[in-house]
Amino acid sequence: MFNDATGFKRIFIACGYTDLRRGINGLAATIKNDFHMDRYEQGNIFLFCGQAYRPYVSIGL
Repeated sequence: MFNDATGFKRIFIACGYTDLRRGINGLAATIKNDFHMDRYEQGNIFLFCGQAYRPYVSIGL
């Protein structure tokens, strides 16, 4: 769990609802295929919004 975002160069927020049941591999595929970005680039964090029971997920390196 991250306490703050000081170690990240860029923060990306995916607008709208994302089906978080896809898991970490599915979200990583979304970064690659839909956003056309390198999911392994250091200093980036990606935030995905889900439904009320688990409102967000972040993927960062």
